[in-house]
Amino acid sequence: MKGVRRKRPSKPTGTICRRGRAGESRTQGAKSAARNSTAEAIVRLAIEEDLGRGDATVAALGLGSRMATGAIVAKQEGVLSGTRAARAVFARVDPALRWEPLLEDGAKLTPGAVIARVHGRWGSIVSGERTALNFLQRLSGIATKTARFVELVSDTGVAILDTRKTTPGLRVFEKEAVRHGGGRNHRFALDDAILVKDNHLLAAGGVDRALDRVLAAKEAQKLPVIVEIAALRDLSRALRPGVTRILLDNMRPAQARSAARRIHAYNEAHGASIEIEASGGITLANAAAYALTGVDCLSIGGLTHSAPALDLSLDLLPGEGASAGR
Repeated sequence: MKGVRRKRPSKPTGTICRRGRAGESRTQGAKSAARNSTAEAIVRLAIEEDLGRGDATVAALGLGSRMATGAIVAKQEGVLSGTRAARAVFARVDPALRWEPLLEDGAKLTPGAVIARVHGRWGSIVSGERTALNFLQRLSGIATKTARFVELVSDTGVAILDTRKTTPGLRVFEKEAVRHGGGRNHRFALDDAILVKDNHLLAAGGVDRALDRVLAAKEAQKLPVIVEIAALRDLSRALRPGVTRILLDNMRPAQARSAARRIHAYNEAHGASIEIEASGGITLANAAAYALTGVDCLSIGGLTHSAPALDLSLDLLPGEGASAGR
């Protein structure tokens, strides 16, 4: 599948859609440490959920100490994500297990590709199998869907962004999966950017009053300021100093094109660098059309809220047991 191409206006460096500043700022300092701590807690809870008081089948068989090697294998084409979580699962189930990585996150998968091998006690491998595969299948599905959107717009310079429409508790891994698929992260949490949406506008009494309040607040001096516009009639009110990006919400491609022309004209006339984001109703069928409207990025909730899981399995190598963990 080939991307579409368009001539882009020149853009200043350091923009959010180019570098993902609104979401990637969380990778610094204390926020990075907090994210890693969250990832560890997610893995721990997932294991507790699945293991309960212990693997009753392994205990009943009495074969848990037999040594084995399990191979994690791709059953369909896609993009890999989730190895960090899978490795952590096996390490927590049994620190003696040895993880042998064969492919890195972001790698393209073909049927039969071996992603990693796990060496150690048979009982530990099969006890951690389902939880590890749940992470890998879910996250590889997100990376795969993201990569499809990225490919569609690859020749346009338009960035593909995720949203906060993530599985509760799994955001740290799901946004990582978007990056593995070639996408960019929108804000990770509510403290990463000021995003004035429809309910904010309603509460404040319109675009003018909302932006007056926001731009006067100290937060606006250190965070990106994004304002959502659902109708072209409100666009002129959002074109003002201090606004970082304008989000075109649920506009048809023709409307987005008209809005983009006006924003580019404002930027040229005022030496500004307001970015343009389109969101709402963007699918694989129409992403190319939106990318040709003059916007800088497309934000797509479906990357995380409706990506199908990728088909993967864990198979014990010949002569060392049988597949389990269903």
